[in-house]
This record gives sequence, C-alpha cells and structure tokens, in this order.
Amino acid sequence: MRFCHTSFPFCRLIHYHLLVLAYSKDFRTLRAYWKQVIQMNIQEDIRKQIVQELKINQASLCPHIVVCYHSFYHNGAISLVLEYMDRGSLADVLKQVNTLLEPYLAVLCKQVLQGLVYLHNEGHVIHRDLKPSNLLVNQKGDVKITDFGVSAMLATSMGQRDTFVGTYNYMAPERISGGSYDYKSDIWSLGMVILECAIGRFPYIQCEDQQNWPSFYELLEAIVTGPPPSAPPDQFSPEFCSFVSACIQRDPAKRSTAQELLNHPFIQKFEDKDINLGILVASLEEPPLNLAR
Repeated sequence: MRFCHTSFPFCRLIHYHLLVLAYSKDFRTLRAYWKQVIQMNIQEDIRKQIVQELKINQASLCPHIVVCYHSFYHNGAISLVLEYMDRGSLADVLKQVNTLLEPYLAVLCKQVLQGLVYLHNEGHVIHRDLKPSNLLVNQKGDVKITDFGVSAMLATSMGQRDTFVGTYNYMAPERISGGSYDYKSDIWSLGMVILECAIGRFPYIQCEDQQNWPSFYELLEAIVTGPPPSAPPDQFSPEFCSFVSACIQRDPAKRSTAQELLNHPFIQKFEDKDINLGILVASLEEPPLNLAR
C-alpha cells in the first residue's frame, strides 16, 4: 500500500504520546497504523536523504523491529506510517505491574536483543534512545523496538554520531561525558531498562520512597563517576545479576555484545520453558487513549 500526506484526511485519529493512530480504509479493509510526525528544522537535501533512507529501511524483515510501512515529507515534517502495537509500550505495562518476574524478563530480553542484533549487525545502526517507552508490545506478547530510524539516521546523515540524541536517564556514561560511543551504548541502556523492570524503579533512585534524583546534574554525575547500579543478589538469581552486570559496565569494552547476551545463562535458563508474555499483557488494561475529532 502507498501513503502520502493525503492518505489520512478523514480518519479518526487517536493521539497517543508522540504517535498518532490512524484507522484508514485500504481497498475495503480496515487496518490500524501508527502515524508518527516529526518536525524537521534542517536543510531540504538532508530531509530528502532521511526520507530515502527510511524507505530503504522498510525492507527490514526483523520481527522485533516495528515495521515502517512508508514515510513521506510534507510541510516541514517527516511522517512515518508504522506498525500498530495494540498494548502500548513497556512503560505502560510497568505502570500497571510495577515489576516483572525473571521468566518474563528473560522473554522480553531475548526479543529486544534479537532486535539489537539486527540493528547493530545488519543495519549498522546505534539506537541511541533505548528506554521503556521505545519498546512496544502487542497482545500476542511480541516486543519490538521503535523510534530508532529518524534520530539515528539524522545523526548519521549530519555527521553527528558523537552528539546527544536520546534520553539522559538511560544514556551510557561515555555519552553523557561527551566521549565517542558505539553499539555498546545501547547495551548499557538495555541493562538499565531491564533492571528497572526488575526492581520497580529507575536504578539510580535509591529507595521506593524517593521519586526523583535531587538534581538533574547530580544524576548525570552519578552515572558518569559513581558505581554502576546492580541487581540485589538477595532478591534475584545469580544468572540475572550476572546478566545485568554484563550490560551495566562503565567501561564499554567490558560490556557484552547483543549477540553474546543472547547466549547468556540468564536467557538460556528459560529457553525451554513455556513462558507466554502475551498472557500477562492481555490481563492488563489497555493503555489510555485520547480521542480527537
């Protein structure tokens, strides 16, 4: 199916975070898509280049990357027509369950790692912004990575791989300190996300009663100079603690790659178990939607 800026003029739009869900008639069928609109204040030739790269990216066959059906540029913005994930994001899941048990964490980790292996090894892309809200889920229990295309390609196209693109909380120390970074920066972010899913709070928050870090700059300093967070060994299995440690290492050279982590004992421990993340997700309330007329 082909899309352009006129493809959704009479659709019912449902705004959800930065995404727009559009129901559009397509040859007597009714399908759901995410429509993500990104304002681009950059030169026209760069805009066109990014659109072209996004079109090339549509060839992705990885089942753990959100499908980009089409992209187009209109009136100073790039619009992406994306696969609809009907249970929102991992952030929505955590709002309801607070924590995830190790078997579910292993299933989640495996899917995200498979997506990262594809991005790193096949696409040669650093995500740069891995966080709970960029991991989308559906009622079948599929977990897929989103929001890597424009931010990563924009940085690459403009020759700014060593600039800030992403959310500070989950950034690797080398990124916050302004150093060069590579695929291993995504591994740090994954470790932070998984540890947050396990303990029910952002890993640099010391206790459940503490809502936020006292100062944004103190948080950045803690990430860059303080000891990395770890999984409490009295609450979690040795395999899980080891997995988190393999991700959250200050020295990028000491972090495992996505491919290595797929073979980690924590992932292998539940390989033969019948663990259905979809059952958990389906038991939760659907994420709230704001209807727009």
